Amino acid sequence: MSERIPFVVIGAGAMGLATTWQLARGGHGVIALEQFERGHTRGASHGATRNFNNAYGEDHYLDLLALARTGWDDLARATGEPLLRLHGLVTHGDDALVAHVHHALTARGERAELLSEAEAAQRWAGMRFAGDVLLTEDAGVVRADAALRALEDTARAHGADVRFGQTVVDVAEDPDGVTVTVTVESAGERYLLRADVVVVTAGAWTGRLLPAGFALPRLTVTEESPAHFAPRSPGDVWPSFNHFLGGSDAAAGHAPHPGQTYGMPTPGEGVKVGFHHVGPVVDPDDRSFQPTPELARSLEDYVRDWFPGLDRASAQPISCTYTSTDTEDFVLDRRGRIVVGAGFSGHGFKFTPAVGGVLARLAVDETAQAAAPFRIER
Repeated sequence: MSERIPFVVIGAGAMGLATTWQLARGGHGVIALEQFERGHTRGASHGATRNFNNAYGEDHYLDLLALARTGWDDLARATGEPLLRLHGLVTHGDDALVAHVHHALTARGERAELLSEAEAAQRWAGMRFAGDVLLTEDAGVVRADAALRALEDTARAHGADVRFGQTVVDVAEDPDGVTVTVTVESAGERYLLRADVVVVTAGAWTGRLLPAGFALPRLTVTEESPAHFAPRSPGDVWPSFNHFLGGSDAAAGHAPHPGQTYGMPTPGEGVKVGFHHVGPVVDPDDRSFQPTPELARSLEDYVRDWFPGLDRASAQPISCTYTSTDTEDFVLDRRGRIVVGAGFSGHGFKFTPAVGGVLARLAVDETAQAAAPFRIER
């Protein structure tokens, strides 16, 4: 069995589905392949919520975020289901960084307000704060599970073919196209797809799928274990948050806690709290799906110290992978007939519709380029 299609997207998590949607609504034929079944928990796209965090000071991320907001609104109109819940975001712990982000946002006409520790504590009684507190009201959470459904549904509505349980075992490029070899274990089948361009958005499996010699930056896969904590008072109001522990001297560590933190309210599950990028390096096919005991204890200690409104003993751990570059910048680039989107973990989900748009443009136009920080070094 062999099929010819203009575009194949390998990996149908958030970024792959967004790319598929953007290609399909542009009138292009596209097949998306996902090795696992719909709704799996093996990667980085599952779960009810992700932080819609706009506290960035770099133009390339703020530009991408503006495009993402438009994309989320487009999806919401197409499906009739709101995908963003904008209850506000607070960022604190590093006054210099807070001031930089405040300046970057206000210079672009975005809403951003500086509060004192006392003002913030009065508004959010379940939290403690350190230093200046940046409030950005046009932030909150993305409804992640709903977003995946919306992306798949709208991609299919535009003619895309999205296939789950389809494992790519080989990607071979030649001057006239790309041959993708696919196995379907449940049916004991193997077939070939012939594409003009292939987009690889396979998260932790990205490096394994690219042809030998593809100049990809180093991607490190870690297993991270945030947790949901139960509020002590049902009347408390919760924002999303970033807490930059230890100020700007990241190299010195974050004693007594192991890393920067983030979190958000998740209705029905509690308040999600997690350390950013502190988990052990793992093989995505050989994970424990359990938190490292010492990190779990550290997270409970952190909640004790900074969240008087949460029950530290109520932790319900979540297991997910981060796939990160050394700089934590994304990879959005093209080589020959292969486009790669990678390194999103930890802060990528909010950008999903925009990332899909960039990858789709790279696939359709071989002269297109992403912003310089997202390109593979020549």
